[in-house]
Amino acid sequence: MRKLGAQEVEDIALGAAVLGTGGGGDPHIGKLMALQAIEEYGRVDLIDLDEVPDDALLMPLAMMGAPTVIVEKIPNGDEFPRVYHALRQFLGKEVYATMPIEAGGVNSMIPVASAARLGIPLVDADGMGRAFPELQMVTFHLGGIGATPMAMTDEKGNLLILSTVSNMWTEHLARSATVVMGGSAMIAIYPITGAQAKQWGIRGSVSKAEEIGRTLRLWSKQEGAIRTQAATLQRDAWSSRPEECAKADGAGPGDALQAILQLTGGYLLFRGKVVDVARRTVGGFARGEARLEGTDEFRGRSMCIQFQNENLIATCDGEVLATVPDLITVLDAETARPITTEGLRYGCRAVVVGIPCDPKWRTPAGLRTVGPRYFGYDVEYIPLEQRMAERSRW
Repeated sequence: MRKLGAQEVEDIALGAAVLGTGGGGDPHIGKLMALQAIEEYGRVDLIDLDEVPDDALLMPLAMMGAPTVIVEKIPNGDEFPRVYHALRQFLGKEVYATMPIEAGGVNSMIPVASAARLGIPLVDADGMGRAFPELQMVTFHLGGIGATPMAMTDEKGNLLILSTVSNMWTEHLARSATVVMGGSAMIAIYPITGAQAKQWGIRGSVSKAEEIGRTLRLWSKQEGAIRTQAATLQRDAWSSRPEECAKADGAGPGDALQAILQLTGGYLLFRGKVVDVARRTVGGFARGEARLEGTDEFRGRSMCIQFQNENLIATCDGEVLATVPDLITVLDAETARPITTEGLRYGCRAVVVGIPCDPKWRTPAGLRTVGPRYFGYDVEYIPLEQRMAERSRW
C-alpha cells in the first residue's frame, strides 16, 4: 500500500490519457475533481490486488456517456457518493475498495476522487487496460461476471438501479438512460469479489499510468530547462561555443516519445498534421474520423483514424496499420502529450502511436467482444507486433 497525493494524481491523469486511446472523457476535468477531493479529504491508499481479501467487495465507479458532452456537463461531485451508497445498500454488504473500470481519461480519476471522499482504498487494477466505449467491453465480462446490479445517477439527483439478463442488455438500457440524462451519467457497475478481480482484472494499470505520466512530466521539466539553457547560450555565446549550444538545443519531443514507446512496448505509426475532423454525438457516443497529412519521414502519405469515443482503426494510404483491441493513441508532436478525440483540431501536428493490448483481449472471447468486426470493420484482427514486423520487411 502507498499513498496517492496531488503529484501522483497529476501523473496518473496524464498517463491514463495515453492509455485511454483518445477516450474515457476529459482527463483534465477528472483530475480537478480528484485534486479537490484529496485536498478536502486527504490522500488515497493505493493497494495491490494481492492485498485484497478474496471475499471482499470491490465497486468500480465511472462516468458513462459521450466525452464531448462531459466537457460541458461537468459533474457537481455528489453523483459518485450517491451511486456508491445506493448500490451498497442494495447489495447489503460493505465495500472494501473501489477501482477504475478503465484506464482512460476521466474514468481513471473518478475512482481516485471517490476513494478520497468515501474513505476507502483504491485498487491498482482496472477492467480494460485502456478505454472502450461500451459497458460489456470489460475483462470481467470475459469471465462471465455480470455488470449488474448497477446504479446510475445524474447531476439532478435521478437514480436508477438496473438488474439485467445480460451485459449487452445492461449496455442498451443504460445507454438509453444516459441519453435521457443529458448524454452523461455516473455509474457504479460490475460489483466483484477480490477473487474475481485477481483472476480477471488487469493488474498494475494505475501504477502504469502514473509511470507514463511521470515520464512525460520529467521530460517536460528537463526539456524546458534545456531550452532555457539553449536560449541563453545562443544569446550570449553562440559564436564562441556552437557545439555546446547545438547539444543544448537538441532535446525534443522525440526523447519523450521514445520513452513512451519503451514503457508501453509501442510503435510509431505516423507523423503528420490534422487536416480534417468529422465528429458527431450519436446515441450517446462521440463518433467520427480524423485525417492527417504526413510530415517528415511520412511526407506524401495520409492517415485516417476512425473513432467511437476511442480510436478504433488507423489506416495509412488505405493500408490498415492498427485496430482494436490494440491501442491507437494520438500525441502532440511538440510536447508528446496525448490528444483526446474531442481535442483533435484542424492544424494539430501530431504523432500516432500503436500500443499492444492486454493478452486477455486477444483471446477468441476478447475479439468477439472488442475486435474490429464487432465495430463493423471487415478487417481481420492481426496483432500490432505482427503488422509492424511485416511492414518493416517491405
